[in-house]
Amino acid sequence: MSFDVLSIKKDFPALSQCINNNHLVYLDSAASAQKPLQVIKRETEFTLYQYAAVHRGVHTLSANATTMMENVRQKTAKFINASLSEEIIFVKGTTEGINLVANSFCRKFLSDGDNIIITEMEHHANIVPWYLLAKQMNINIQVAHIYDDGKLNVDELYNLINSRTKLLCITHISNVLGTVNPIKKIIREVKTIAKIKGIHIYVLIDGAQGITHQTIDVRKIDCDFYIFSGHKLYGPTGIGILYGKKAILDEMPPWEGGGAMIQHVDLIKGITFADIPWRFEAGTPNISSIIGLGAVFDYLSSLDLQSVFEYESNLMTYASQKIKEIPNIIVYGNDHRKGVLSFNLGTYHAYDLGLLLDNYGIAIRTGHHCALPLMKHFCVSTMCRASIGMYTTKEDIDYLIKTLNRIRILLC
Repeated sequence: MSFDVLSIKKDFPALSQCINNNHLVYLDSAASAQKPLQVIKRETEFTLYQYAAVHRGVHTLSANATTMMENVRQKTAKFINASLSEEIIFVKGTTEGINLVANSFCRKFLSDGDNIIITEMEHHANIVPWYLLAKQMNINIQVAHIYDDGKLNVDELYNLINSRTKLLCITHISNVLGTVNPIKKIIREVKTIAKIKGIHIYVLIDGAQGITHQTIDVRKIDCDFYIFSGHKLYGPTGIGILYGKKAILDEMPPWEGGGAMIQHVDLIKGITFADIPWRFEAGTPNISSIIGLGAVFDYLSSLDLQSVFEYESNLMTYASQKIKEIPNIIVYGNDHRKGVLSFNLGTYHAYDLGLLLDNYGIAIRTGHHCALPLMKHFCVSTMCRASIGMYTTKEDIDYLIKTLNRIRILLC
């Protein structure tokens, strides 16, 4: 099946508008992707006619809303090929999912003197929680660095493993460089090394960018945790997914306490907690956004995703080639990137370039992209980042290149 990007683009209402008297070219999907009309309509329909608090309600609206929410859990499990729907936990986003693991799994499975391995290319959401934990539990953080072409130094990563290593936390796709880490191969090698050393190492994957640009099969990857956000997958904000293997989740204590996550509360006898996944979902969930996420899976399942991913890959290759034709452009990473293209123009500040592009209706992201260690590696304070979605066209890329050249001439 061929991929018709113009037909897809019509599903996204926001892309039809003008910004600063220019047609919008949205190249900020890595920060937050636009939502298709089908998702917007489903959220609206639920809010207008089907909304009610979930769990324990005996009236029709509540019972139906609960069923709808649990159906989304099943759709999520199917989308990433989890073994059981109980392995799917609703969280606010990738950040909360990682923090849940840090504050539940790590307090159960790690001890003073153990260590966690991260990489230099991680988003702050996959750095800060571990450093907070390290201070509280006397945990050591080991860092695997990258090469200047943006690829991970996997040999250094493997050499960091010792008898006290308990957890590897690694991004699937870098949110700055678009580097695709070979996580299936890395996990296989890490677990082989662990077996030789007579230890067990768990692996957490930050899938915030990975989920959008490739098929995810958590069983084939064999990760212990895979975490992603709905709003980067053409869905609502405020909803994300934490996948964890059932055997691990069963051993993890709750992180937050409140309603919906208990079996019984007795002020004298104490508290017993609900089974997974509900013990990790304290309080009233973001029901409307969960329903919206379900609509995302319906929408994506209606497409030939392999054609989508192939189209995106070809478009990214084209963008990588064309941008290098601009004099004084500095491109970060290598040509095997997915989803994002980070660059600077000479010595001009990224914020200034982003504002100038906005004048022409082009939306990109500028700043340190919540990846200050990466900025330090490349000796810059900020970068410009253009990121694509399934709705991005070759014409969008051509317009970006043409406008960057125009701005370059104006600045000179």
